[in-house]
Amino acid sequence: MGNNAYDVIVIGGGHNGLVCGAYSARSGARTLVLEGRHKTGGAAETSAPFPDHPDIKVTTYSYVMSLMPPTIIRELKLKDFGYKVTPFGPYYQAYPDGRAIKVFAGDAKRSHDAIAQFSKKDAETMPQWEAWLKGVADVLGPLLLHVPPRMGSMGFGDLMEQARTAWKVRKLGIRGVADVTRLFTMSVTDLLNDWFESDAIKGMLTVNGVIGTWAGPDEPGTAYVMLHHSIGDVGDGHLGSWGFQEGGMGGVSDSIHRSAEHFGAKVRTNARVAKILTQGGRTTGVALANGEEIHAPVVVTTIHPQIAFLRLLDRRDLPEDFVRDIERWKTRSGVVKVNVALSELPSFKANPGTNLQEHHTGSIELCFSPQYAERAFQDAHIERKAATRPFVDGCIPTSLDPTLAPKGTHIFSMFTQWVPDDWNKAAHRQELESYADRIIDIYTELAPNFKRAVIARQVIGPYDMEQDLGLIGGNIFHGELSVEQLFHMRPAPGYADYRTPIRGLYHGSCATHAGGGVNGIPGWQAYRQARKDGAIGR
Repeated sequence: MGNNAYDVIVIGGGHNGLVCGAYSARSGARTLVLEGRHKTGGAAETSAPFPDHPDIKVTTYSYVMSLMPPTIIRELKLKDFGYKVTPFGPYYQAYPDGRAIKVFAGDAKRSHDAIAQFSKKDAETMPQWEAWLKGVADVLGPLLLHVPPRMGSMGFGDLMEQARTAWKVRKLGIRGVADVTRLFTMSVTDLLNDWFESDAIKGMLTVNGVIGTWAGPDEPGTAYVMLHHSIGDVGDGHLGSWGFQEGGMGGVSDSIHRSAEHFGAKVRTNARVAKILTQGGRTTGVALANGEEIHAPVVVTTIHPQIAFLRLLDRRDLPEDFVRDIERWKTRSGVVKVNVALSELPSFKANPGTNLQEHHTGSIELCFSPQYAERAFQDAHIERKAATRPFVDGCIPTSLDPTLAPKGTHIFSMFTQWVPDDWNKAAHRQELESYADRIIDIYTELAPNFKRAVIARQVIGPYDMEQDLGLIGGNIFHGELSVEQLFHMRPAPGYADYRTPIRGLYHGSCATHAGGGVNGIPGWQAYRQARKDGAIGR
């Protein structure tokens, strides 16, 4: 086999590409992972963006870990290569009146007391809510590891897969199926209204229903987005709570990169793929932007599907309905990532002090009510302007990981929404800076020392995410988690099984089933399908 010939070529060196590459090499296949940027990791990266503070590092885009199956961590020996996640502390939402909610994953009594400040009824309801949500998640969670069936196909194998899926869901019973129907069709606002009375409690719970989504909490289907972010077990062992990777999210990618090389994969950076080569309906390899051709009978794409299928392939080689589905694939965003360096920890009115306290170690939210989040969305959606008062899912990773910044200095990582969904077409730099100013001002209403503690900041909008990472529209999931883009529809009917219309070409990006979050499942599943087809492995 020549220097430019491999068994498997993986396009994209993000976490899914690295997982696929590691598994392929582990199976004995001569494997090459190609990354267009100067470094691997994609959105799961750590960087030092502040010229005046080169010793301060941030988790640039993605910011927390959850949902990576223990199977992947174990089989790829990721802990041997630096994978080290520390579960973080309580959900925390402070209010301008000096009150705050803390919800603890493992302490129902303390959660009850915190919620009772706002509603004794809601405090009593919370354990029932968590039990209900867990009951649904326990059934749907394992489906994240299940290849979606080809719904509507009358082939024997496809019918068997449909039957197996239905058999798993039978555990829900009549009431459970009704609950799942509600989750897939209801807005998170309506669902929470059915359970709780306090806007404060509902606001805190709303966050998981709108993260990364071009929809406000009043939009039908956002209840499922909340469930997706609440699943704690994908069926092969409890995953525990969300957590911080030591060294930032780049540490996750680095551990998978080291694993891939340990198993024999070759990883090349600054190697942008310009074309997927095909002959007679089968892939034969790729051509790089520099003209170099590299050949392999198996190619796995882990990049955005609209780039892979509409730019790297000749559309005439693909079925018309597939092309139409990919063209219509919804990949809007409105997300802005703001990374802030602080000279001291925030001293909240509700919990004064710049000394490290437990509320600094978890999610520090900015969402006072479902209406607060809905107003932010409508600012962007209807008014076509950046939200006046944005919603934020924030955290301070340096509270549990001192490797990111010098002692006494901290990073506040803010995942924020919304700006108009067409801001991926231009930088909108000045407007984004004003948007970040408003976020800092609102946090300063809650923690009076916040604004003066800011020593540097980085503001990353949809345009930056599209240009730097190939995230079309700035969408972190490679495609919206809306009802019509889930399970057997992700990314197109008939192609949710990680296969594509081109023989030997597989698809393992976040736009496939289980995509969303740094979990590695799509890359792992693409490898498994290729192996099942006899295309990879001895």
